[in-house]
Amino acid sequence: MTSSTGLPARGLRFLLARRRVLVRLTVWSVLETGQTFLIGYGPARALDEGFLHGRADVGLVWLAVTGLGVLLGAYGTARVYAAVADLVEPLRDRLVERVVSRGVRSGDAGSLSGLTQQVEIARDTFAGLVMVSRSFVFTSVGALVGLFALAPPLLLVVGPPLAVGMALFATTLRPLARRQETFLVADEALAGDLGTVCPGLRDITATGAEAQIAAGTGERVEAELRAARALAHWGVLRVASLTIGGQLPIVLLLAAAPWLLSHGVTTGALVGALAYVTQSLLPALRNLIHGLGTSGSRLTVVLRRLARPDTADDTATPPPPATSPHPTSTATADRPQRAGGPAAADHTANDGRGAPAPTPSRSHTATKPPPAVSLTSVTFAYGPASAPVVHDLDLVLPPGAHLAVVGPSGTGKSTLTALVAGLLTPSRGTVRVGGHPVPGPAAAAARVLIPQEAYVFGGTLAENLAYLRPDPVPEEELLAAAEAVGLAPLADRLGGLDARVEPPALSAGERQLVALTRAYLSYAPLALLDEATCHLDPETEERAERAFAARPGGTLVVVAHRISSARRAGRVLVMDGRSTAYGGHEELLRSCALYRDLVGSWSPALAR
Repeated sequence: MTSSTGLPARGLRFLLARRRVLVRLTVWSVLETGQTFLIGYGPARALDEGFLHGRADVGLVWLAVTGLGVLLGAYGTARVYAAVADLVEPLRDRLVERVVSRGVRSGDAGSLSGLTQQVEIARDTFAGLVMVSRSFVFTSVGALVGLFALAPPLLLVVGPPLAVGMALFATTLRPLARRQETFLVADEALAGDLGTVCPGLRDITATGAEAQIAAGTGERVEAELRAARALAHWGVLRVASLTIGGQLPIVLLLAAAPWLLSHGVTTGALVGALAYVTQSLLPALRNLIHGLGTSGSRLTVVLRRLARPDTADDTATPPPPATSPHPTSTATADRPQRAGGPAAADHTANDGRGAPAPTPSRSHTATKPPPAVSLTSVTFAYGPASAPVVHDLDLVLPPGAHLAVVGPSGTGKSTLTALVAGLLTPSRGTVRVGGHPVPGPAAAAARVLIPQEAYVFGGTLAENLAYLRPDPVPEEELLAAAEAVGLAPLADRLGGLDARVEPPALSAGERQLVALTRAYLSYAPLALLDEATCHLDPETEERAERAFAARPGGTLVVVAHRISSARRAGRVLVMDGRSTAYGGHEELLRSCALYRDLVGSWSPALAR
């Protein structure tokens, strides 16, 4: 699915590809139609030919036939649900694949809402749409055929209000769809806002920006509430449609009873007509109006939004080819590779007051690869009235650099990694990864972020490790990565790469090891470890960090929580709200009082 303009055509192709399921659905629905026909025809004949003529046996036979029809119809209904499931689940699977694919490739801000709400809306509404539409069509046919078989004049009383009610209902479908789309846009905006705010709650609290952030989020909540109310207002016309099409025929049948009886309609036929309206047409119309009025418009809107074109994917520039980081892997022409080459000289970072690094000569820059990370005058604050968490930060990291980011809690360390990863947008300044602007699909493909709370899903260990790779990963490469990062003992304990992983059964440190190995196997040359080793012991943490630092052409940024991480890094960035300091470990011990305080606060037992 690549565009929203051909939804009807694609929907038709989807249904035609499942012709056998549609045939089964039709067969079982016809069985339901027999039940609908008998529910009015049987009692009418029981009265006219049996009870009203003193022939109770004939009346009981007709009632027995009606009961048998109800039982057969119930059996058909049960089979209908199985056929509907065979239509619904393939649609859901295709939509999930599309949402996940678009979210992983381009960092689509609406993917969270798309996966958690919109796909389920599409699944449920498509099932409801099939059920109520099918039920109304076959129920109406059975009831109208029954009315004609009992007495044609009955159609003159029931048919016109039913048609008017349906026409009125049809006029509400387009406005409903528009308001449904407004609601979903508001929901996506709220989900995107929460996706930005929630990872920075610690920094928001530290900078006192709670009121400003709450105000902005509150506006999006109010927008969604207004959209929901506008959607609910159209329920009035739906009630009017149901009243005219389903309840008015009952009144007309009773009011026109003398005229009908004088024109050859029998008492049993009149009772049968009332049974058709009250037991068949009214419930079917109620389900159609409430189901199609909600499900139809929601399905159209959701499919149009989920099927919108991936413009970012179409225009994304693929990352430059490079060498694989593992000796056991072989790079191929169709496999992305990492940028290699020697690391360039260190550059400096400042808080906007220091002098920038010297500009290399033109002849040198002609062959020099772009920086792995570059931030130019980057400022970020959680709200217009709050103090910046990052202020006028200039930072340039060459390919192969190893940077540790340290500082007190709430000074913007996680915010910095979120800015580099494209999860947050700076208030001022620019961020580039591998020469590509952030946010953007090319920059997103060149970095991998490992947060403190590692994500592990139910599946095999191999599936978890290869999650970020578009191509199959050889077993030898998986084993080599596990050995390099320090996952091998856990893999052996679980039973190997094909062992099934149960996330709740793993400790926080074990989940971090799985996530670290997954990131190590990715093609992204830039690894951002946002306290991603905080649950590991110092030896395992050292092994993992050295593995990432040793990747050919790989660049490592670590939000450090132990002095040992800062000592291993080639350079250290000290953050303290508005100011920063940058340099090597020994250099900062001499020149930066805050860094000396941080080093002194770390336990000697952990300073290894």
